[in-house]
Amino acid sequence: MRQIILIIHNVRSAHNVGSLLRTADGLGIERVVISGHSPYPKLEADSRLPHLAVKNHRQIQKTALGAETSVAWEHVAEIDNYLDRLKSQGYQVAALEQTPRAILLNEYSPPNKTALLVGSEIGGIEQDLLSQANVHLQIPMLGAKESFNVSVAAAMALYHLRYS
Repeated sequence: MRQIILIIHNVRSAHNVGSLLRTADGLGIERVVISGHSPYPKLEADSRLPHLAVKNHRQIQKTALGAETSVAWEHVAEIDNYLDRLKSQGYQVAALEQTPRAILLNEYSPPNKTALLVGSEIGGIEQDLLSQANVHLQIPMLGAKESFNVSVAAAMALYHLRYS
């Protein structure tokens, strides 16, 4: 079975984070990494103000429906170093973003170890992180909108990574 890691970076909505955790659970994702200003569930030794940690946790729970306890996840402050470490462990970092060098998701043959990077709902993935990715992936859009919601797009990509 493929080893797949989901990296959630600068996704502002706690509901999107919860949905991504639930999708990760359903598809047997190895680990979820939450970074940047993405909200994350409450930690045992949480450094956030208690009321903020509880608020984020409750909002995530609404869509995660328990996946925040069943999926291995971690909060990472420095994503740059983390991406380097993943690559040194043999993971291919795939950024889900519309860029000039992006290949269509359905044309991508994933390796056995893939880390899928998703980013901000509005601005996408920052250029410095895109430059660290081994590959850029995009989902073709057939309607009037330019992109899918981050949790929907990630679900499509994770399904492809798991079953292609």
